[in-house]
Amino acid sequence: MRRDENEDRRQFSEYFAARRDVVRRSAYLMCGDWHWADDLAQTAFIRLAAGWHRVRDPKALDAFVRTCLVRAYLAETRRVWRRRERIVADTPEPVDPDDSTEAATRRVLFARALRQVPPRQRVTLVCRFYHELDVAETAAVLGCSEGTVKSQTARGLATLRRVLGDAVPNGELITVGERSR
Repeated sequence: MRRDENEDRRQFSEYFAARRDVVRRSAYLMCGDWHWADDLAQTAFIRLAAGWHRVRDPKALDAFVRTCLVRAYLAETRRVWRRRERIVADTPEPVDPDDSTEAATRRVLFARALRQVPPRQRVTLVCRFYHELDVAETAAVLGCSEGTVKSQTARGLATLRRVLGDAVPNGELITVGERSR
């Protein structure tokens, strides 16, 4: 094995160790299922590993993985067997013992409400508000126009407001979820 291959493996391992939890959390926000989130994160990292030797700008790695994750999720939602799957009961969300009860309750409410938003709108909301991407960056990740991003964002927020109702006072809709940074 050449020196460059060893160095590539080491760099990929370091990047993976540093970013796997963030990517997994992003995937969970999109799909609402930790097992599916693991699969999506794995798919994104496999695509990154396959092209690691071509990486020219290490600053673009997060954007590349995010794009792979979004596209893998959207592709999965189009599969017939995935659409036939039905969740029969809500499992309790894991609660951090150091977390306040109110914050944990808000996160659970938000996660449940987010699962009721259609997949494309959900991904748009995750990109815009969890990853804090602007409209142009979100359009690039989704491979669509900026106008589509704006309309998907508006529709997704309207659905969240309708689903959450009075559960989130004073229009604090976006601050309910945790941010990646």
